[in-house]
Amino acid sequence: MKQKNILVLARRDHSESMRVAAGLTISGHKVRLVFMTGPIKETEENSNNMELLELSDIVPETTIEEMSKDLTLLEEEALSKAIASSDFTVNL
Repeated sequence: MKQKNILVLARRDHSESMRVAAGLTISGHKVRLVFMTGPIKETEENSNNMELLELSDIVPETTIEEMSKDLTLLEEEALSKAIASSDFTVNL
């Protein structure tokens, strides 16, 4: 199977988005994860999922200014380019 570039947009459910993104790497796909619509809630589940992202070599990005201290901030143009260059976009 050919490697795909997959973009996961974490809009409504950050926790599920992290799990989905990590799971997509199992098939050898290159996955980007972008957190949107607000900061991630500090829960044990989200902490565990962040570890899962690290193990999956996914470095999350964000469109949320508040999160830019810890993650790369994507401006509108950069987000548009990410969407255009992905083979698939998953919106959760």
